[in-house]
Amino acid sequence: MTLQLLLFIVLALVAIASALGMLISRNAIYSALFLVLNFATVAVFFLLLDAPFIAVAQVSVYTGAIMVLFLFVIMLLGAERAGLIQAIRWQIPLAIALAIVLMLEAVFILLGQRGVLPMITTQLPQDFGSPAEVGSLLFSRYLLPFEITSVLLLVAMVGAIVLTIREKR
Repeated sequence: MTLQLLLFIVLALVAIASALGMLISRNAIYSALFLVLNFATVAVFFLLLDAPFIAVAQVSVYTGAIMVLFLFVIMLLGAERAGLIQAIRWQIPLAIALAIVLMLEAVFILLGQRGVLPMITTQLPQDFGSPAEVGSLLFSRYLLPFEITSVLLLVAMVGAIVLTIREKR
């Protein structure tokens, strides 16, 4: 067993435990902090895959900016004190269906890596994942999804402010 494999196994256990902690936690702030830990372990996975730019982007964007925004909204709206609400009838069947799709996808990936299913393997270009290449693709081919994401985050922020103002009145 190599050191990299041992590190991967330990990180995988931490990632799974933090994801389960996020799902099981009844306190919204603890759940968000478990998600921060999960994002940090994903960043270390990117470092293990020799993708330092994506690891730094993961830490700065998700663990830094997005989670600070989530924690701000949770504390501003007082979601950590909210009581349990009844589940909508269609949520449970939808969750079961999505879990089945996720399991089928995991089985497909595992069988593909073991050689049972044919996998498409191509050689990656030399500059794949470099900051210049990511920036070039982000602001040319993926400009519309990038702008839609920024507008979505802006609408979520404005919505949180509107909800807070209505609640204070």
